[in-house]
Amino acid sequence: MLIRNVRPWGGEPSDVELSGSRIAGIRPHDPAARPEGEVVEGRGRLLLPSFSDVHVHLDSTRIGLPFRPHTGGPGVWTMTMNDRDHWRSAEVPLAERVAGTLERMIARGTTRVRSYAQVDVDCKLEKFEAVVAAKEKFAGRADVQIMTFPQAGILREEGTVDYLEASLKAGAEVMGGIDPCTLDRDPKRHLDIVFGLAEKYQVEVDIHLHEPGHLGVFSTDLVIERTRALGMQGKVTMSHAYELGSVGESVSRRIIDEFAELDIAMATVAPSGRGHLSLVDLVEAGVRIGLGEDGQRDYWSPYGNCDMLDRTWQLAFVNNFRRDDLIEMSLAVATLGGASIMSHEVPRLKGTADRPGLAVGDRADLLLVDGETPTSAVMDRGTDRTVLHDGVVVADQLSLTNA
Repeated sequence: MLIRNVRPWGGEPSDVELSGSRIAGIRPHDPAARPEGEVVEGRGRLLLPSFSDVHVHLDSTRIGLPFRPHTGGPGVWTMTMNDRDHWRSAEVPLAERVAGTLERMIARGTTRVRSYAQVDVDCKLEKFEAVVAAKEKFAGRADVQIMTFPQAGILREEGTVDYLEASLKAGAEVMGGIDPCTLDRDPKRHLDIVFGLAEKYQVEVDIHLHEPGHLGVFSTDLVIERTRALGMQGKVTMSHAYELGSVGESVSRRIIDEFAELDIAMATVAPSGRGHLSLVDLVEAGVRIGLGEDGQRDYWSPYGNCDMLDRTWQLAFVNNFRRDDLIEMSLAVATLGGASIMSHEVPRLKGTADRPGLAVGDRADLLLVDGETPTSAVMDRGTDRTVLHDGVVVADQLSLTNA
């Protein structure tokens, strides 16, 4: 396959040759050339790595359904119960809306997904199985990792651990944890279970942390201790962690340095507020960091629309980025930054100037999108998109032709 007349990361017009699932060659665009075989017409569009959404709750989506007023109250437990009260009564079956949401994500340029799948005594494995079904349906169009997730805590309801273990036996690839202090109120036991199950089933860990200030730092330090003691470097992600940067500069610096040392990754959803760790400092330190949409128009929030280009805009906006290099860094985080969390074959970003993913030998998970520059693409969020996964066009507006 040849992708003709595209601008990799906004550079000069180029023709990009693919061989199987890899980029085989990049050369200056030749308007006079008449290539043989399959051709994707770039029409001068930007060529970027495709997006990686590494924090999404496919199991709670209402994408494609009629809008409903938000009924949730404050706090994780209250919101969890609101979801529990309503998810079964949605207008279409769960498996259908999960699959439809994943399909829309792919169409908008996301080909790597780490999805939470809630497991508890209410839904048991029903939500997990719906995410598994969507993963299998779109196996040729996106890579999907499934995290078994105790949204309602591990210790509050008898029997939760049994369902979590059942999901791990059924193939969950990541063991989730959540707010060890404020939700389960027993951080040692909570994390002992999370890391114990991860070690038993040889999966990674992802801790969903909403806890504020010093309490969030305390829980994070417990995670750091276990990561070091169990030799789980490169196998742990902290998600959200909204306020790890709120305690003080020296504490923030220490956490960032320990994350880099132990290869503890971070997944952000581009939150509002000023308490999070500096995105620039994280990237410069070599911490694996990716972006996600979180819930998508669900019982938790009306936000989210399956478009990671929109969420990249939000990431740049909440960090008050105005310079092109920092907005492009946000794109790098949203694409290959997240990919490096899902697969360690993808290296960490090498600082804020790194623009990876479009060199010879790289995997051909790609997005063609209209825009003058990468920054303008983030600002304008064009809709003329062509999406490739493993060198195959999986979503397209106009451009696939046969020469």
